[in-house]
Amino acid sequence: MKARAVLAMASVLALATPLASNSARSADLDPAPVYYKAPPIEPRNPWMIRLRVLGVLPDTAGSSVNVSGTPSLSSPSSGLSISDQVIPELDITYFFTNNLAAELILGVTNHHISGNGALTGLDIGKTWLLPPTLTLQYHFTDFGPLKPYLGAGINYTVFFNQSAANTSLAGLAVTDLHLRNQFGAAIQFGFDYMLDRHWGLNFDVKKLWLRPEYSAAINNAIAVTGRAHIDPWLVSGGVAYKF
Repeated sequence: MKARAVLAMASVLALATPLASNSARSADLDPAPVYYKAPPIEPRNPWMIRLRVLGVLPDTAGSSVNVSGTPSLSSPSSGLSISDQVIPELDITYFFTNNLAAELILGVTNHHISGNGALTGLDIGKTWLLPPTLTLQYHFTDFGPLKPYLGAGINYTVFFNQSAANTSLAGLAVTDLHLRNQFGAAIQFGFDYMLDRHWGLNFDVKKLWLRPEYSAAINNAIAVTGRAHIDPWLVSGGVAYKF
């Protein structure tokens, strides 16, 4: 009996040894595990710039004109007319988050001022405007490449290089002109349509409430004062670049 048990154990060991050897050999041939490495996430750059063509469209209804000693030329029978203008414009936008941003627009415009109503045909003069406008915006991000936004903010317009026309109409000539710098409110609507990660197209509309006081003189003797309701629409379109 003992001899049979010894033989049985020897047979089991003889069979187990090749199996263990094969298992070890198979383990040696198994490739090392591969771990997936996620691509690095680039930090978000908060800056965007836009270069646009901007149309400045004043809405002068309600402008007042008070001519000293000449009631027939004073409002409401008189008013002002301010020319439209088209200029290149640059804006700089900073994104605090994907949705909240601040935008600053930069540009200068040159406008011609004339009279209307009882002053129709009277050439008043010209002025340059520097109207930096800062708005706080909310950008909607749920429409794929289309990124609409709404904004509201403040404008401060600087009037410079003001010049009276010095041309005569029926014996009247404006010989002095001064418009006061003015703060005003601003609202806007617009959208970017992103062509790729960096480049896009932009369309933007702003409304400014701009009503500066002004003074002038007729024939170096008659004082003219009032408030100019410029209240322009700013309509623009161009290209956007997101850094």
